[in-house]
Amino acid sequence: MTRSPPINLPPAGAPGSAWVDAIASAFDAADLFFGHGTDNARDEATWLVAGVAGLDYANADWPIALERLLVDPLSERVRTDVATLARRRISERIPLAYLLNQAWFCGRAYFVDERVLVPRSPIASLIDARFSPWVNPEKITRVLDLCTGSGCIGIATALALPWARVDATDLSADALTVARQNVQTHQVANQVDLYQGDLFDALARDSRYDLIVTNPPYVDASEMHARPAEFCAEPELGLAAGDDGLDIARRILVDAARFLRPGGILVMEVGASDDALQAAFPTVPFTWWLSDDWGYGVLIMDREALVAHAQSLGAR
Repeated sequence: MTRSPPINLPPAGAPGSAWVDAIASAFDAADLFFGHGTDNARDEATWLVAGVAGLDYANADWPIALERLLVDPLSERVRTDVATLARRRISERIPLAYLLNQAWFCGRAYFVDERVLVPRSPIASLIDARFSPWVNPEKITRVLDLCTGSGCIGIATALALPWARVDATDLSADALTVARQNVQTHQVANQVDLYQGDLFDALARDSRYDLIVTNPPYVDASEMHARPAEFCAEPELGLAAGDDGLDIARRILVDAARFLRPGGILVMEVGASDDALQAAFPTVPFTWWLSDDWGYGVLIMDREALVAHAQSLGAR
């Protein structure tokens, strides 16, 4: 842990905007790494002040509440907690989501801590679109979320498709404890079932799904070695995937077809390992979903394509 540099905090009667300015300046000076919900110091400082103050981003009155927070003086409790967490953010290089125990995904708040990755998947955009036009949403009745972590993808999918059942698996019992808390918070226990195990091993052999969605570990060895301190706070189990970042993706591509119904699709995020995946399987016609904010990194394949290219993908 490094010694926390002083933060030039404003006086007690200063408006919330002055606190955001002061903390943003301190974050910039500390050369923090952003990427767990924000990409710059000012947004991170605003999130910190708003999070401590208890503002709900999902509330329709969020813009009004934020404007009021920035204009009015902060309470003593908020000032104290903001200062404490700002200093910890700088000295410990802990993602702000862990300090607040809060991350946002598909417009809703999820509990997170060091047992799970901080939600930040571009799959959120596909969930918002109910996976259309890749599949008819009304025909999705069973969904599998592999490597669920905090449960955010499975829960958000259940909320977007309230008529569907969702199975969510993870190797980590600790992660599933967090996911279970989020299932209860979002009141989807009647839709979402959690299973512990290694990918498909957690499931009954006759399980079949219309949609398999997954954000598995996909960070290669060189990137793991060079990752910023903030990412070192996250569980390595959720990130590391061998020398080329494809250890888990390969296994999913081999086995997914057996658990998909005819016409079902696999949606899998591989992030920066997309080029490595394409190079590893040059004859496989992956369909890459292009996000305006994230670029490539999410592939979509239907069951029929997975079967047709099973030999190339390494199926035995």
